Amino acid sequence: MEIRLGPVRAWMVCHPDLVHQVLMDPRTFDKGGPLYDRLRTLLGDGVGTCRHQAHRRQRRLLQPGFHKARIAGQTELMGEEVESVCREWRAGQEIDVSATMLTVSARVISRVLFSDSLDAAKAAEVHRCLVTIVRGLFLRTVVPVDAPFRVPTPANRRFRHASARLRAIVDTVIAERRRDTRARDDLLGVLLTAARSDDESAAITEPELRSQVLTLIFAGAETTSLCLASAFELLALHPEEEGRLHSEVDAVLAGGRPPGSDELPRLVHTRHVLTETLRHRPPGWLFTRVTTKETDLAGHRLARGATVLYSPYLLHHDPASFPDPDRFLPDRWLPGQAAAVPPGAMIPFAAGARKCIGDTFAMAEATVAIAYIARHWRLRHLPGHIERLRPAASLGPRDLVMVCEPRAQRPVGTPPRAPSLAPRATQTSGVHDPRTAGGDDVNYA
Repeated sequence: MEIRLGPVRAWMVCHPDLVHQVLMDPRTFDKGGPLYDRLRTLLGDGVGTCRHQAHRRQRRLLQPGFHKARIAGQTELMGEEVESVCREWRAGQEIDVSATMLTVSARVISRVLFSDSLDAAKAAEVHRCLVTIVRGLFLRTVVPVDAPFRVPTPANRRFRHASARLRAIVDTVIAERRRDTRARDDLLGVLLTAARSDDESAAITEPELRSQVLTLIFAGAETTSLCLASAFELLALHPEEEGRLHSEVDAVLAGGRPPGSDELPRLVHTRHVLTETLRHRPPGWLFTRVTTKETDLAGHRLARGATVLYSPYLLHHDPASFPDPDRFLPDRWLPGQAAAVPPGAMIPFAAGARKCIGDTFAMAEATVAIAYIARHWRLRHLPGHIERLRPAASLGPRDLVMVCEPRAQRPVGTPPRAPSLAPRATQTSGVHDPRTAGGDDVNYA
């Protein structure tokens, strides 16, 4: 259907088959439109924002950093960061789950990207910059003119300062690593090796180096933290699913340590919980593409340069693909049921050649985090909790505060207790409305 983004005409693709057509033909439907135009200004032409003709080369340069064997070797550091963040929790303490999950994901991506090159003070400043930038990004995405953002309002000044500081921090770390001759097995090391290559087809320029680092920081920190915060919010509203999760992690993580690469395949229900969270509340809920030539789509003739939008949120809540779509049902992802999902209906990481390069990494990190926390803690909503989803560049709870309770460990194989029939604090779940769904961050796909 045709919609308007200010003075710009755009086409909203709502059927899974058509979305699949768009995503599987990146030559015709290239990354572009208001979202990516703004992201390029902020991040440069990294692997998440570059045009089609540059993407294959950039992805090939980064791919060694995301091989499955390498990710398997990183599960220990993922567990270390989750354990470190949760170490200070106390029974009955109110935890800012949104901020805590961002801390976990930011620490993990910092170690994977920089090893020990980002000290605590710089890491904290990176987090602050990210929060400021992503809060201002959605408005810049939907307003197609720049004039309002040139006015020196406090919000615009904060956005510009945060953007400049983030780039400056990244430039400083890159410069320090160039001077440091010690070998480090991290993603920045992969990029620096490419930057020193004599092979022109494999070499990476200085602007590209910065763009890739900025892109990986954004993608690595935001999407996983939003998924985890959403998962804990939904689990607390569905105690039967929470109980099944607890039974599985009790059985698999008998020693109480974070899961390693050997335990991850055994956390089947845990992965179903995360997959259903990504269906129910995908962090990236709205994306744009731009046609590179005149083309037909669903019987409509689109001119070159036409803006095309698709929404994972709308697709994931289509009852034709997902019966009773507003219910949180991890069993949708049992093998027999998952096979019935139409192509293009479930796309939390996009699809095709532009599918998120870090999807396997993100799922491994989220599985480690939710399994370890659920093994030791139960997170409860505050009395009167209301699920609020606001329109912004990505979807997820921005200020979720919950109470942590230590779990009394049951013997392995003991079924969870039946939910108590005693009165509970009121927990009202907001109705999911695709017109108002959103958060305050940015996702890339």
